[in-house]
Amino acid sequence: MRVRRSTIAVALAAVSAALLVPALAQDLHPSRRKSPLGMARITLGDAYVRVVYGRPYKRDRDNIFGTKESGAVVPYGEVWRTGANEATEITVTRDVRVAGSKLPAGTYSLFTTPGAESWKVHFNSALGLDGVGHFDPVAQKFTPADLPKTEVLAVEVRAKTLPEDQEVDQFTIDFEATAGGGADMILRWIRTEVRVPIALAN
Repeated sequence: MRVRRSTIAVALAAVSAALLVPALAQDLHPSRRKSPLGMARITLGDAYVRVVYGRPYKRDRDNIFGTKESGAVVPYGEVWRTGANEATEITVTRDVRVAGSKLPAGTYSLFTTPGAESWKVHFNSALGLDGVGHFDPVAQKFTPADLPKTEVLAVEVRAKTLPEDQEVDQFTIDFEATAGGGADMILRWIRTEVRVPIALAN
């Protein structure tokens, strides 16, 4: 009888484990994330530009961008994943100029360093990052990446404060065509707007 009970117990444990795995996988599905995935894209001549990113909401947080001392969610002077969940990634299918500086064709992690009046925008060759590093789900440990080592380009652009009636509740990246066949990559959240000019490289 003991052997039979043990066999039943093992079988029940196996079934529970089998049911648990799909449940955990479902929790990671993009449609069930608090910050869903977003994508923005544009064609510039024969170049295709695409950004994939996580879109956090404001929720009950009133202090998103600000000083570290003020308890801001994204402190000035610190590198940000530019969204939520995994690091934001941008793909350009041919060489472009970002704020006047050349960026070779490829896929990059896109980071930003917010400031009160200007932001730095970083293009990094390290891919598949969990934010600004790597997270080991088994060990429950986060290891920061050596981002300066793999940085390809960094540019600085101005930050603008939007009127109160134009507040953006969910972080958004979009493209807007500009004169001469280029485009602005526009980052907006709450009342902050940052425009990153992109044009085809000669």
